[in-house]
Amino acid sequence: MNPTTKDQLNTLAQHMLDGGVGLALKNESNATHLVMGTGNYDADVVFIGEAPGEEEDLQGKPFVGAAGKFVNTVFGELGMNRDDFYITNIVKYRPPENRDPSPEEIAEFAPHLESELQIVKPRLLVTFGRISLGHFVPEGKIKTIHGQLQRVQLGQQALPLMPLLHPSALRFIKNGRQVFRDDFKLLKEEIDRLT
Repeated sequence: MNPTTKDQLNTLAQHMLDGGVGLALKNESNATHLVMGTGNYDADVVFIGEAPGEEEDLQGKPFVGAAGKFVNTVFGELGMNRDDFYITNIVKYRPPENRDPSPEEIAEFAPHLESELQIVKPRLLVTFGRISLGHFVPEGKIKTIHGQLQRVQLGQQALPLMPLLHPSALRFIKNGRQVFRDDFKLLKEEIDRLT
């Protein structure tokens, strides 16, 4: 019997734990959980943030804090269900005091994120914020290309990628919540084209 997608993701998580991936970050921040992705393990669309925050670390799930609640609200406004998608982060441990993950931390987790994506096999990637966008489109500027479809290479496959502003940064952007909602509507149109 072939292992399910969920089984393969659990094996990946155990491999990361056994291999001490991110151990320095975990110890620096006193993180309690390796926060892997959640949602539909066979989703066509994967949302990717940067790293867990405090609430995510406590619950062991991505996007369950204030930013995640706002994302859930926008899903609901557009008649979408978060459980239909897979949501993860590049870095799987919370950085101390919610600082940005360092380039070294991102590099340490990067091969495991690629494995995670190869297991889920999405047809569309969605990044939240400049750090996750920068991982896939290093020259991309989130304030310039948010809401604009990009093409990226994932292994042997070229995939569309929709960059969105990070929900926790919206308060620093003029009309940030409305801009996010408008971009999410464009994203929904792209998702509808996929299905």
